[in-house]
Amino acid sequence: MTKLGQKVFRTLLTVEAAKSLLYAHCPPAQVGTEIVPLECAHNRVLAQDVEAKIDVPPFDKATMDGYAVYAEDTFMAEEDEPAILKIIGKAFVGENTKLSVERGKAIEISTGAPVPRGANAVVMVEYTDSEGDVLNIYRPVGPGENVIAAGSDIRAGELILRKGTLLTPRETGILAALGIPIIDCYMKPRVAILSSGNELIAPGKKLDDAKIFDINARSVSDSVTESGGKPLFLGIARDTLDDITLKIREGFKIADIVIASGGTSAGIGDLVYQVLDKLGKPGILVHGVSVRPGKPTIIGVVKGKPFFGLPGNPTSALMIFDIFVRPTIRAMAGLMAEERRRIIDAKTAQKIYPSEGRREYLPVNIVRCDEEGYMIYPVLTGSGAITTLAEADGFIEIPENRRFLKEGETVKVNLFSETLKPADLMIIGSHCVGVDLLLNLLSKNSPNILYKTMNTGSSSGLSAIRRGEADVSGIHLLDEGKGEYNLPFLKRFEVDDKAVLIRGYNRQQGLIVARNNPRKITSFMDLLRHDITLINRNAGSGTRILLDFHLNRIASQQGLSLEQLTSSVNGYSIETKSHAAVAVAILRGKADVGLGIETVAEQYHLDFIPLLQENYDFVVRKDRMSKNSVKAFLDTLRSEDFKEALKNVRGLSPTDNTGNILYQP
Repeated sequence: MTKLGQKVFRTLLTVEAAKSLLYAHCPPAQVGTEIVPLECAHNRVLAQDVEAKIDVPPFDKATMDGYAVYAEDTFMAEEDEPAILKIIGKAFVGENTKLSVERGKAIEISTGAPVPRGANAVVMVEYTDSEGDVLNIYRPVGPGENVIAAGSDIRAGELILRKGTLLTPRETGILAALGIPIIDCYMKPRVAILSSGNELIAPGKKLDDAKIFDINARSVSDSVTESGGKPLFLGIARDTLDDITLKIREGFKIADIVIASGGTSAGIGDLVYQVLDKLGKPGILVHGVSVRPGKPTIIGVVKGKPFFGLPGNPTSALMIFDIFVRPTIRAMAGLMAEERRRIIDAKTAQKIYPSEGRREYLPVNIVRCDEEGYMIYPVLTGSGAITTLAEADGFIEIPENRRFLKEGETVKVNLFSETLKPADLMIIGSHCVGVDLLLNLLSKNSPNILYKTMNTGSSSGLSAIRRGEADVSGIHLLDEGKGEYNLPFLKRFEVDDKAVLIRGYNRQQGLIVARNNPRKITSFMDLLRHDITLINRNAGSGTRILLDFHLNRIASQQGLSLEQLTSSVNGYSIETKSHAAVAVAILRGKADVGLGIETVAEQYHLDFIPLLQENYDFVVRKDRMSKNSVKAFLDTLRSEDFKEALKNVRGLSPTDNTGNILYQP
């Protein structure tokens, strides 16, 4: 038995000083990667970006049982004067009908079935009755109602999950939806755990006099698991130098981190501090931290592996674990730093209309606003979209008797995770592949910057800039009167006194058509042909504004209004919310042509008729220009690496002044 001695504490350090000393000698780094089957991927951390190889859904899908119709046929439907259509067949789940919906006709359809060609909406069966092939419709539907568009949830080629993402059931559901059976994940750091003390016995054994059950072994092991590590319990070490040395040495052989609880104070029988310096350099770094509880904490490093000596008191042990050990394990597991919360107060960014008569649990995105509070955006991809939950930070509960929530109303947000880490960089606006390229380079050069993107469209992005919710917004809006991109809209959206316009890059816009262009389409004039069917973008999108600009020119030349001209364009009222959905409609023969970007046409192996270049620019809040994350974003935008990356993507190209300021107040 080694003779016991007594040792006074070394100088007490602040938490910050102790962490700095630890990270200077042992910067936490991932311990490796491994291939994990999807069924074992829950709570693992992605070690690679995941791009979608397929569209989800792969076709326009009905979200209700009912009838596939041309929405305009129902506009005059009322309860006492129904719209009357002819039923020409049925569309079933798992089958692709060859029938087409024409004016005055309808096809019975099941939830989840592909929407037939020609139909742009589904009327719910509850608002109909039928006799034979005669269908009575008692309520109108709008274009796109009760339909989830092809590729509107996930687009092929889209970066859907990023490296470093913790795989919760929402993310594993996405991977399943994409048909991915295995995934590359960071290895969990192995954490050896031992308890020390003559008074300790394992739970389940007889509790003798002067003994206590070992609490820390269980609580510390579970804390390791919760933090993303793999606990390896070494057992209870008795208060002998030989026993403690044996177990700590074993821990360093089999694990990446070693944790001991108990035996850290300066009293008789506390031997951990005597062991560590003998096992390898630099040995003990910290022996005593200026905190309560948890003062007798030991931190050391042995041959590049960290050691944590936690106090024996369970409360103190868990406190110190949260301060020092959890961040280290999470970093080694590839997880982000955390900020603990369960329920937070936030304000609504817009008026919200729930389902009347039902208690609604609405998924929301959370962003930080100017007033140092939080704003929420509803996640509106719909109940049929697997990304609804994956995109959400939490949910709000709306009582049955609420008809709406006012803009700016304070609500309670239930977080899906234990933590909420506000993004260092919030980007809200129009989505583009070029933004993904830029953010990938930003992640490479500034890995500690946490950013979040919300693809709401150019107009919504400018509104978010005005309210202070976004740092940056990507926009491509064409002023119909001036024929000028983006700048006129700063004043129109009342951000000209608080925003800076930065030149982004060019995107090639044109007409997307089937392979080999079988309809011989060459210009916007061809959209007026009776044998051509258009697939349109949603109102308010930059691409829709661009299309209307050129159609309005044609209308003026013919002495018509835009409304008169578009009434003769087949498919003008059939809208979709993404470039990818336009491409899918053409690929599947539901439309002949649509306006979109060349990048998407190439992605889907379709032909592209270039018509013009548009400016995709960035609007930045003036008061955020000095933020480190915004500076890093702009530095990346101006970099040669980004310009070269753009040149490698068809349809995108840098300009001579990419990254330059075009306007500032």
